[in-house]
Amino acid sequence: MIKNSHQTISTEVIKWRRYFHQYPELSFEEKRTSKVVGEFLKSIGLHVKENVNGYGVVADLIGSEKGPTIAFRADMDALPIQEETGLPFASKIPGVMHACGHDGHTAILMGAAALLAAQKNKLKGNVRFIFQPAEELSPGGAIGMIREGVLHGVDAIFGLHLWSEFPSGTFWTCYGPMMSSTDHFMIEIEGKGGHGGMPHKAIDSIVIASHLIMSAQHIISRNIDPLESGVITFGKLHAGTAFNIIANTALLEGTVRSFTPEVRKTLQTRLEELIEGLEKIYGAKIAMNYRQGYPAVINHDKEVEMVIGVAKEVFGVENTRIMRPVMVGEDFSYYLKEIPGAFCFVGAGDPNHPIYPHHHPRFQIDESVLPLAVQWFYRLALEYLQ
Repeated sequence: MIKNSHQTISTEVIKWRRYFHQYPELSFEEKRTSKVVGEFLKSIGLHVKENVNGYGVVADLIGSEKGPTIAFRADMDALPIQEETGLPFASKIPGVMHACGHDGHTAILMGAAALLAAQKNKLKGNVRFIFQPAEELSPGGAIGMIREGVLHGVDAIFGLHLWSEFPSGTFWTCYGPMMSSTDHFMIEIEGKGGHGGMPHKAIDSIVIASHLIMSAQHIISRNIDPLESGVITFGKLHAGTAFNIIANTALLEGTVRSFTPEVRKTLQTRLEELIEGLEKIYGAKIAMNYRQGYPAVINHDKEVEMVIGVAKEVFGVENTRIMRPVMVGEDFSYYLKEIPGAFCFVGAGDPNHPIYPHHHPRFQIDESVLPLAVQWFYRLALEYLQ
């Protein structure tokens, strides 16, 4: 058991993060990580439940007096990426890397748990620490955690994400929608192959795919309120076998992003209607498999006010900022659909290294922000439970 001083915890958090970074585990395979987390939480006297929704860990810190219960969440999984950072503590697992900062999230919440456990007698209420598996793999680990009761008795929940594209040591959040829903579609166009010089005897799947791709962008510009936001992106297109053969089939794959349920429904419906129209126009068969992913992350105003106030104390007024929403997804959204709470970003772009985006094989974070994030969780709990 370590001494729970702030300085000691800061050192330990960086050690934990580097250990997790060396031994990353994919979604729903976080066996080693969860074991380390569970054993530590037990060592500081928390009530620990392991193997929640696979390898999830949930720990309760019961304060000395009755009061509300606040929950904090960290995700533990890594990505199927071969690391190229050259760090001395780079991944030792071939093809697996913590390329999104979840190693830092796990270490940060362990540190906050240690500091708060030392203040148990001063807490007027309880703190629940949720270490979640599988944020990276749809349908995500949050749904299963909720089904197993991790939010029972919880009054509010908070989480953060290290963000390499924001300057190190800055804090970011916003009111209302913060991160988008993340839907996924696959479309198969079955036309009629033929000779490249006789298109009138064929049904050209590539022409249909081109029409579909361009027309889908008109859904955004002509069916969505200009003051709302939506994205339809085609990330894959596979068709054809030779330059002089009209392709019989075309396969497309992409994603749809939005911030509100209304826009989300409109985008899916109009895409379905577009496909029906193209079938009739070209005489092709078009099938779409549309899967809804994570809903949008929508923060609650009262909780945003609280996290901003604490952030100003920890990060400084000048480093606490309101951000614009971003079109990336997070399954923390499921928690916020159930109870009040807020999600936040902590800038972790390392000024001493080139900044690579999340999910890049050379992704890095500035470890100096980890103690700040620990302090933010720690002070947020103290304030909430006063």
